[in-house]
Amino acid sequence: MAAQAAIAAQVGEFYANHPYPPPADDVDAYRRTWDDRRRRTESFLLWPDEPFRDDRSILVAGCGTRQAAHYAVRWPNAKVVGIDFSDAAVAFEQALKQKHRLSNLEVRRLDIERAGELQERFDLVVCTGVLHHLPDPDAGLRALRDVLAPDGAMHIMVYAPYGRAGIYMLQEYCRRLGIGSSAAEIRQLAQSLKALPPDHPIVPLLQNSPDFASEAGLADALLHPNDRAYSVPQFMDLLDRAGLRFGRWLRQAPYLASCGAIASAPHASRLTELPAAEQYAAMELFRGSMVRHSAIVSCAERREAGVDFTGDAWLQYVPIRLPETVAVHERLPTGASAVLINRSHTYTDLYLPIDAARERILEAIDGNRRIADMGRATIDKNMARDFFEQLWCWDQVVFDTNKARARRSDSTP
Repeated sequence: MAAQAAIAAQVGEFYANHPYPPPADDVDAYRRTWDDRRRRTESFLLWPDEPFRDDRSILVAGCGTRQAAHYAVRWPNAKVVGIDFSDAAVAFEQALKQKHRLSNLEVRRLDIERAGELQERFDLVVCTGVLHHLPDPDAGLRALRDVLAPDGAMHIMVYAPYGRAGIYMLQEYCRRLGIGSSAAEIRQLAQSLKALPPDHPIVPLLQNSPDFASEAGLADALLHPNDRAYSVPQFMDLLDRAGLRFGRWLRQAPYLASCGAIASAPHASRLTELPAAEQYAAMELFRGSMVRHSAIVSCAERREAGVDFTGDAWLQYVPIRLPETVAVHERLPTGASAVLINRSHTYTDLYLPIDAARERILEAIDGNRRIADMGRATIDKNMARDFFEQLWCWDQVVFDTNKARARRSDSTP
């Protein structure tokens, strides 16, 4: 316990000196990126078999300098509670609340491990980029599980090890040189990184990640006093120990052998025959550059709410396109009418060519009609099922499965 208290004190001092993410005094630009369509899409990503509601209760655990305020503007009719162990982070969140009159936001100085002191259950618990910095991540996750409503959803993000290999090499480099986190030392570190060999494992991150664009981001990545990462199997074990059940990856296509270049490789059939968790683990190794794992999980006791294409229930699903998706009509592969891309994907092989028949189905998606009502007489059922499963796997759509659930309930004796 003394060692954990010492780590917590070091982390607290670090964030007092280097608030992260860098504080911002404006949320209006973020507000403009959200509307009811996007809220509805996120709702069915989290709760596919429940009717849309915008008045959820949301806990942002380890809210940092602005994440709770962002959720308050993202879900204006929700009750949002942000907790953080850093006085500086709480002060920044409070300033945003006051400036933007976020009456639906409450911010408290509270350790994640003490979340039970809120004496409240939440429909959604958000904990991204926090657990891997705790002295005891298991204790923190158990505490969050205890404040999750029985039918609630939790969004968790933790660091992944393989894509961060270059970061961990530079962390060890900094330790060996005794590099501290003063402003002068961070500036010297930034200058020294410009001399890295072009094939150093961290170079792609330095070039592409916004985290390295500020002194606070550089310090958080390379000088943090407590940082661990979880492979897919380790992440699944973390969930099991906390009494949580894996639901889906926030963006699942990179973890699936049916998506991307690997689908046409000789190993594709072996990969797809693996149990789901083992396929995810193998794909993490194959991809090699995942820097984080972001997943939606629930209480182990929660009724299974997955999307299923094995029977005919999928005909009652209402497909809703994700806001990040686009159909490209230029420089197409032979025989393709369009190529579907999710712009949040970072792997360039994750594009889905479709023919004219499938594009007509895609164009019929309006976010309100069931699949069964989308020109069923003119659509081959087997082709439609395969295509909608593809759209689901490739992160092109989410589904409102509430009508399918209601139909099952009505037919139960």
